[in-house]
Amino acid sequence: MELKINNNIKQFDCNQITIQELLDLELPSKQNGIAVAINQKIIARNNWDSFLLNQNDEILIITATQGG
Repeated sequence: MELKINNNIKQFDCNQITIQELLDLELPSKQNGIAVAINQKIIARNNWDSFLLNQNDEILIITATQGG
């Protein structure tokens, strides 16, 4: 499966993957303070376990930062 994650194309050896499974692979230890958009639509965190990604989906992972 090919996905575009934050403007980078990545290949995965599977036919189906959920948002949570993707995050477990891409950000295994840094999942607090993030938001995920699929094809320019924000997906609520409580749907990450069940939301299946499709070939060529565009995923934007937004990480909160601290500043002052």
